[in-house]
Amino acid sequence: MLAATREKGRFNRSGLSAVAIAGALTLGSAGCNNALEGGLSGAGLGALAGMAIGSAFGHMGTGAAIGAAAGALGGVVIGDQNQRRSNGE
Repeated sequence: MLAATREKGRFNRSGLSAVAIAGALTLGSAGCNNALEGGLSGAGLGALAGMAIGSAFGHMGTGAAIGAAAGALGGVVIGDQNQRRSNGE
């Protein structure tokens, strides 16, 4: 029983590559407008959070995909609102 629990908590290659891609997207968004930067940052952070939650239930890839989509959508909305507020619209 203990060995099965340890097995579930380990990262596999696809999980590590998803972390690397999410980090690259987040760091590569420098110099973008607020909506795009928010979307990329949100997608990266959402993917990481989704991986953490999904791995607890044995579906790390699915959790990362759902987290990335939700994070990107939220990041675009928040980034756009911040840009509008700074422009005085």
